[in-house]
Formats: sequence, structure tokens, C-alpha cells
Amino acid sequence: MTLKLENVAKTFPDGTRALLTTDLEVGAGEIISLLGPSGCGKTTLLRIIGGLETPDDGGRVYFDGQDVTDLPVERRRIGMVFQSYALFPNMNVRRNIGYGLKMLKLAQNEIDARVSEVIEMCHLGGFEERSISALSGGQKQRVALARAVAPRPRILLLDEPLSALDAALRDRLRDELATLLRRFDITAVFVTHDQTEALAIADRVAVMSQGVVQQIAPPEVLYRNPASEFVAEFVGDAQLLRGTIAKDCLHLRGGTQVLPKDGQGHTAFVRAENVLLDPDGSLSGRVTSVVFLGTHYRVGLEQVTDEILFAHHAGPAPEIGSDQKLRIAPEAVMLLNPSRVTQ
Repeated sequence: MTLKLENVAKTFPDGTRALLTTDLEVGAGEIISLLGPSGCGKTTLLRIIGGLETPDDGGRVYFDGQDVTDLPVERRRIGMVFQSYALFPNMNVRRNIGYGLKMLKLAQNEIDARVSEVIEMCHLGGFEERSISALSGGQKQRVALARAVAPRPRILLLDEPLSALDAALRDRLRDELATLLRRFDITAVFVTHDQTEALAIADRVAVMSQGVVQQIAPPEVLYRNPASEFVAEFVGDAQLLRGTIAKDCLHLRGGTQVLPKDGQGHTAFVRAENVLLDPDGSLSGRVTSVVFLGTHYRVGLEQVTDEILFAHHAGPAPEIGSDQKLRIAPEAVMLLNPSRVTQ
């Protein structure tokens, strides 16, 4: 199913504008993430898609070209997965998954067939009679997904589906969720504040701030070509390079950095993984901190810019207080127009 939002905004009775005018199109089978900090409007937008909130006058919601703006939630044929999963503790796995099908008054043989189908897809074989209280966090997530897709909804909506899990389990289930969503071949919109989760799962990511979609793009484009300072700083480990730009050079406290083009009138950012400790580098700084992150060290350096600049270093840990040479490839510097915002 395709999804289209036109002039969608939301103002609550107390005057709070939770969502400014937004247009959005989602292709059939596409997975879109709404990414942003708390209070940015992403959950409000998801609830409008699901029919749990009504947009301001003039806003329209279309499923496959059909205007569903005034259609109640129970008639929209959507699947929803909540942060809490909202499973029925008094039902086993099979009965939880089949609950929505029973509400549709399907024949028992069809209910049994669909439940068995999604149990296999979600790798829940052997857990059919298991109590919900006896499941792990990852198993509960799979049951919630299976229950949501069993009725074959037109669209699947997920609200922070991994946030209740511990860090180690969340990382493993993030990849599993991406695989399952593509196996279902269903249009999906999910809300998250976790950039890694959004980049790993979605076909496109819509970054939101203060009720506005700042940029919507595939993960690689969003990461490598952010459209605004907010996107650059929110997605990835981007750092502002404070200095004076003169044509193709950026003059910093720790040396001169060559730019990919004339950066006059732009703001320069770089990601920490592109700041390298190199004896032949053109920049210099003094090490203020060294943090081991498993695959690399995160090294803080002062007197390169007006603030601490961080570098990722895979070699031996440098000593705190030592002077280091740095290198940034010109093509790794992102030049942004400070006022640029893309919807």
C-alpha cells in the first residue's frame, strides 16, 4: 500500500503546535523511519496516520489514493506495535497472535493457517503454547509483530519498538526486525529517537525537529549529505569546525584544512571517524581524553578548533597530554548553508 500525507498539521486544544504543515509520500512496501528528539512531532505524525489523532483542517491522509482522513482507526486496516507490546498476559502465544483474526470473525481453519504462517515467519515455532510471562524480551517483540501482521494490514505502524530492551538485546533485535519487516513485504512507518536503529532498518529516514521534517532521504544520503546543521549534528558524530573560511581553505587554531570546494558562506562539519591521527597531518592538537570503545579509541584534542575535536583512532592509545598531528581528507568535510532546511 502507498501512503500520502498532504498539508498535515496538528494543533492541540491548549494551542500547542505539535506538528507543522507536513507532506509525506511512502511507496508500497517501503520502510520509513520518523527520527528525532522527544517532542519533535514524530509520534503525533504516526498517530495521525493510524487514525488515533485528527489533523488540523485541510490536512489529508491517503491510503492507495483513498482519502482515509475521516475513517476511524478500526476501519483503516492498520497493524500497530507499541513500545510496551501490549500483549495479553492471560493468553498464550498462539491465542495472542490469533486475537485480531478472531475479531475479524474469520473461519477457524483460516485463523489457524494464518497464525501458523506468521509463527514460522517470526521463528516462533515451539513457543505456540508458551505463556507470555515466560518469554524473553526478544520473543515478546516477535509475538507483537506476528499479531500485528497476521490480519494482513495495509500498513504497519511501530512506536519505539525496541526502546524497552537492554542495549545488548536491542542491537541484536534491530537487525532481526529489519529482516522481518522485509520478509513481511509490507509498508511500514516506525518512530524512533535512536539514529542507529533508524539507519539500520529504514529505506528512508525522515529527520524531524520542532514539528518539521528537516530532511527525508535514504540512510546513506542522510549521513553523507545532511541538508541542515541540525541533521548533521543529530545523525552521526558530526562536529562543527570553528575557524575562518577563505575560498578553499579553513583556517583553524591547529592549522589549515583544505576544503572540497569554496566554502565561503558555509559552515564546516566533520564526523569523528574522518578525523585521523597521522604524523604527516596538517593539523595539530593536544590529547585531552582517550576512551576505549572496542573497535577504536575516541580521542579528544584541544587547540585544533575553539572546542574539543574528537577523532576515532584504531591504533595504540595516545598518551593524554601528548601533541598529535591530525589529518582530515578534504572530501570528508561537510559544507552546509547555516539557514538551509529541506522538507
